[in-house]
Amino acid sequence: MSDEVEVRQGNGCARIRLRVKAGARRQRLHGAHGGALKVEVGAPPERGKANDAVVRLIAASLGLARGEVEIATGTTSRDKTVVFAGADAGDIAARLVRAGVPARVE
Repeated sequence: MSDEVEVRQGNGCARIRLRVKAGARRQRLHGAHGGALKVEVGAPPERGKANDAVVRLIAASLGLARGEVEIATGTTSRDKTVVFAGADAGDIAARLVRAGVPARVE
């Protein structure tokens, strides 16, 4: 497993994969998990509450507006893909590193 989050560029946006644990005791970016970002949120996985919490946490942790972060795939799964509209993969990787998460551009 990779010990870095893989940030990919394509179609005018950067994207990362997530592994989400909903209903956790703490809200945090946990680190890399097989090339994906492991995220823990306290919200339950029902009616989109956990997805909203994930978007808020990622946006706040990376210093982005909530509107710049979108869950593109996996809305009902633990494994998701997040896109950062109009963002550069290098910038997102640098923001992850500043947040304490090792990342690299793929």
